[in-house]
Amino acid sequence: MSTANPITVHVPRDSAAVAVGADEVAAALQAECARRGIALNLVRNGSRGMFWLEPLVEVATPQGRVAYGPVTPDEVPALLDSGMLAGSEHALFHGPTEQIPYLAKQQRLTFARMGVIDPLSIADYEAHEGYAGLRAALAMPSDAIVQQVLRAGLRGRGGAAFPTGIKWATVASAQAGQKYVVCNADEGDSGTFSDRMTMEGDPFMLIEGMTIAGLAVGATRGYVYIRSEYPDAVATMTEAVRRATAAGYLGPDILGSGRAFHLDIRKAAGAYVCGEETAMLESLEGKRGIVRAKPPLPAIEGLFGQPTIINNVISFASVPVILSRGADKYRDHGMGRSRGTLPMQLAGNISHGGLVEMAFGVTLRELMFDFGGGSASGRPIKAVQVGGPLGAYVPESQWDIPMDYEAYAAVGAVLGHGGIVVHDDTADLSKLARYAMEFCAIESCGKCTPCRIGSTRGVEVIDRIMAPPLTKHNKPQQVQLLRDLCDTMVHGSLCAMGGMTPFPVLSALNHYPQDFGLATPDREAA
Repeated sequence: MSTANPITVHVPRDSAAVAVGADEVAAALQAECARRGIALNLVRNGSRGMFWLEPLVEVATPQGRVAYGPVTPDEVPALLDSGMLAGSEHALFHGPTEQIPYLAKQQRLTFARMGVIDPLSIADYEAHEGYAGLRAALAMPSDAIVQQVLRAGLRGRGGAAFPTGIKWATVASAQAGQKYVVCNADEGDSGTFSDRMTMEGDPFMLIEGMTIAGLAVGATRGYVYIRSEYPDAVATMTEAVRRATAAGYLGPDILGSGRAFHLDIRKAAGAYVCGEETAMLESLEGKRGIVRAKPPLPAIEGLFGQPTIINNVISFASVPVILSRGADKYRDHGMGRSRGTLPMQLAGNISHGGLVEMAFGVTLRELMFDFGGGSASGRPIKAVQVGGPLGAYVPESQWDIPMDYEAYAAVGAVLGHGGIVVHDDTADLSKLARYAMEFCAIESCGKCTPCRIGSTRGVEVIDRIMAPPLTKHNKPQQVQLLRDLCDTMVHGSLCAMGGMTPFPVLSALNHYPQDFGLATPDREAA
């Protein structure tokens, strides 16, 4: 078989796909097609976020792209024999990619291009609404850009959920010779990967969002602080910045507008606490990552003492679509004060792990069963940690609460960065609570006593609660001591590291008392 016109095949270059053999599949496809005389146009796209199907191979057909997966290198010859390049059916065939239910049911705004384009092709990016937001922003006065972000109701997607437009307005009104835009891409929460997917799969979206932020507040320099454990993201972002600069989307004269914005990539220091915005600033300045006392706020005195916008990856990545389509269209998604969409990440003991972008208001039950397909073990799901290692464990009685910042806060939970880690009925919540305290003790910067000492004492108290009866510890007394300690950490810590560590501990104690050997529910702090 030989073909004159190259057939386009997409194989992801995303770290999750590469980890399970995507590079080997791509190499096998090239070698086998060359052996058969088939002209192949191999595109290394980002992942669609359906990780249980990776490596996912997509073939461009006259009817659109069709999907096969998970594909191994050994299966490539048989797939070609079956007519994969013509979109023929096979045991690994999933039909048109966009019609796979996991994707079709989503509401992708921020992730609309993810898995569709070549991440480092500016032409691909532009062909899919890329840089339309920046062009719109260049035609507006700075204050109008800020007003669009305010009107859209965008809130920080890093976990704090602070209104993005207010932060930008504060920096815009500050008087300074130099202002900065800093992206916190130190994605360290358990079960989270949307930042990494963005940087590896659609990097120009982040660059565009940060550039718009710079135009909005008068900042001419920006930094992306990327988790050190993300070498592929660092490499992709570095190359994307180089290409954007060469194409005139960054530099001293953006698209001939006379306005400047320069962007640099910095590798993080490998400490969880550097995900906290002021510890990150200390690290960016070349110092040890220790939390700063506030005030002053970074919007007034941030990087190098200058007014600084700090947002996370998804916050900045949400901005281009707001500017290109208008604030009202973005605001049409969501509920209450939680507007737009949130890319939620399904991980842990889940059958179909991956990324699901939905408007606020979807429930945890819908995410776990309609998208996730239930537990990977086939056992009943017992607890779900939402919002990273400092997020609460959500029991089944709360799985139907709409995923909304205020609705979750009302029950002592957080949405955080959208990480969802599922545990089945074999999980021991007392051990998970202990892990939360131990994690804090290891990762604390040590600046404040409630976090530094409280987490260490927390491990000791949980150990006493779980000690064998013969040790004669007064369990009710130890439980009360743990609650008092958590109260001190919540109200006395300088940052969320110590202030949120009690969330998983108290939620485990309140909702799963049997795991602590408590005969009756102990819900004093529920």
